[in-house]
Amino acid sequence: MMNIKNTIILFIIGVVSLSCNEQNKSAPISPSESQESTVFAKGKQVTNDNFTGTVWLENLIQADSLNQNSIGSVTFEPGARSKWHTHPAGQILLAIDGVGYYQEKGQPKKILRKGDAIKCPPDVPHWHGASSNTKFIQVAITGREKGETKWLEAVTDKEYHIEPGI
Repeated sequence: MMNIKNTIILFIIGVVSLSCNEQNKSAPISPSESQESTVFAKGKQVTNDNFTGTVWLENLIQADSLNQNSIGSVTFEPGARSKWHTHPAGQILLAIDGVGYYQEKGQPKKILRKGDAIKCPPDVPHWHGASSNTKFIQVAITGREKGETKWLEAVTDKEYHIEPGI
């Protein structure tokens, strides 16, 4: 009788142990246990002077003779931003993570959050980047059929820190 009780107890301990082990496998992984999860790879750090702060670019699609749009995922670290610039064929921005800003010359700055989309009209000077305390990730779809991006002056700290419009 004692042998059967011991066998049953060992069986129950084994089942509980396996159950706990399976629960641990399906438990969410904390940020400290794994790398950050994003839709696209972070890409390479941008090293030209068209940006202020730390910016990363993953080129997803290059414009070619079949499709004149280039598509890239851009990660702006907090406070990072582009210079003022224009696109001869316009641009579309899709906010996919974080909090960012977009501003057209002469217009109030807009706050961008995950799920927002912005259409940048052709030849309209604008800039975009991260908020001062949160990174921002965008997908930029840029028409190239009328030429390359025209880079202008840097966004000043004063321009960057003006409160966003509604």
